[in-house]
Amino acid sequence: QMQLVESGGGLVQAGGSLTLSCVANTASGRAFSTYTMGWFRRAPGKEREFVAGISGNGRNPYYRDNMKDRFTISRDNAKNTLYLRIDSLKPEDTADYYCGAKNFWGRNSDSAEYLVWGQGTQVTVSS
Repeated sequence: QMQLVESGGGLVQAGGSLTLSCVANTASGRAFSTYTMGWFRRAPGKEREFVAGISGNGRNPYYRDNMKDRFTISRDNAKNTLYLRIDSLKPEDTADYYCGAKNFWGRNSDSAEYLVWGQGTQVTVSS
């Protein structure tokens, strides 16, 4: 079973930028590049929501409609690492951010399709 570990969260001022990382431990042998990866977030008191996803080869990023301008998802398969860069941070970006992996390609943002999750990294944006 693959394990995912997020990092890069913290306290940042509004207007700043942040890059989150998600490192995959693929001890099971299946290559990281075979997984479609995604980022989700859960703000305090709210439901978890999809942020962005990316195909196994990294060529097909996709985003929640209102997140295309400030969020950039990418991956480095040689490093088994997924990234999420957030620019022009806003207080409403405050949330726990999670990465997830699913074993087939598709742009569906349904979290139920994701088989493996990290423990999350907290992002707090001060105004």
